[in-house]
Amino acid sequence: MLKFTPLLLAIVYGLAMYHFSAWRTRRELDSASTELADPTLRALTDRMARALDIDRIRVHIYEVAMVNGLAAPDGRIFITRGFFDRYRNKEVSAEELASVIAHELGHVALGHSRRRMTDFAAQNAMRTAIAMVLNRVLPGIGALIGNGLMSLLAARLSRADEFEADAYASALLVKAGIGTAPQQSLFHKLEHLTGAKGGGTPAWLLSHPKTELRIAAIAANEARWSQ
Repeated sequence: MLKFTPLLLAIVYGLAMYHFSAWRTRRELDSASTELADPTLRALTDRMARALDIDRIRVHIYEVAMVNGLAAPDGRIFITRGFFDRYRNKEVSAEELASVIAHELGHVALGHSRRRMTDFAAQNAMRTAIAMVLNRVLPGIGALIGNGLMSLLAARLSRADEFEADAYASALLVKAGIGTAPQQSLFHKLEHLTGAKGGGTPAWLLSHPKTELRIAAIAANEARWSQ
């Protein structure tokens, strides 16, 4: 029984971190967000809602300066204040911002948001277990190796999710009559908007796929659907 103690402790730790992270995320989003009320964007989200045969798509503005979209584990969709301000300043069109909302809807519809929290717990447990085992053989660096392995795994899972959410968004945008042109044009702007160049970083180390790969996948999907 004692030889399984490190693994059991790692699992308990992972579960505890899962619940704490979910609570902290929900609390932060509740305290720092308001519902989106922009009429132009609401008109576009209403078009997407009709395409999905639902009454309404609720979107919230999360009051942080970064440029990002978020899908919470409870299914809520958020656009950051920084992203919304880029839209207000006409750096981003309403259709481009709608494509972000469609992408985040994809994460919710495909179960990515909830699964990421579960993955987070599992990865913490595995990271702790690997570190405990490797530290017996390689004292002092077992934790570093465990962290590195789990980071690579998390990045790979995240990239797969992004491609799937892109495809969902493309299908929804086409069905809503918006098309994928705004989705593709936004990707050309994102590195400038976010300040994240990532040019010298190997794609397999990035949590998001390379921009050119995402654009190519979107174009390929639309071409296939229009045949």
